[in-house]
Amino acid sequence: MGAAMMRPKSNSSQQEGFTIIEVMIAIAILNIGILAVVASIAAAISATQNSQENLIARQKALEAMESIYTARNTEQVTFPQIANVAAGGIFTGGATQMLCAGPDGLVNTTDDIDCPASGPCPAGPECVTLPGPDGILGTADDTAMSLANFTRTIAISNVLNADGTTNETLKQIVVTVTYQAHGGAHTYTVNGLISSYK
Repeated sequence: MGAAMMRPKSNSSQQEGFTIIEVMIAIAILNIGILAVVASIAAAISATQNSQENLIARQKALEAMESIYTARNTEQVTFPQIANVAAGGIFTGGATQMLCAGPDGLVNTTDDIDCPASGPCPAGPECVTLPGPDGILGTADDTAMSLANFTRTIAISNVLNADGTTNETLKQIVVTVTYQAHGGAHTYTVNGLISSYK
């Protein structure tokens, strides 16, 4: 037999595997990836929750603005009454809890009242009825969302002419709805101009 055939066999096996350090690095990288996925899911859930409240804030701000235009157009209020109380008008100044309109039919005036109970909504601040688990509005499983954490501000100011004098036929209205939600206060603002002419 040749010399090549006479080599002794080695008893040590040449198995290769991962070292403990490589395994720990892989686990750390996997944990970072999992935390990123969990954080993005939490952000998506929070955005979904806030989107519903943002939609309500937007709707309530637009309703308040529209009611002022309607009151002017139907001559329910005079143009001078479209001002904050401090300026001789009928609209309260500052943030006000969202209550139902009183006898004058306008929100954020001194005659606002607690809303009566309606459907799943209890008496008190404004409330929104939402569809229940069946996803259909107007069924027995509807739920109530109180707007007790919402406030509305209607700020009315005079508009100035180019020469600095007050324009007697034009006012600026800013309606701001603020609500407390995840992460603090959120606001939605609508502004517009209203004239003394219909």
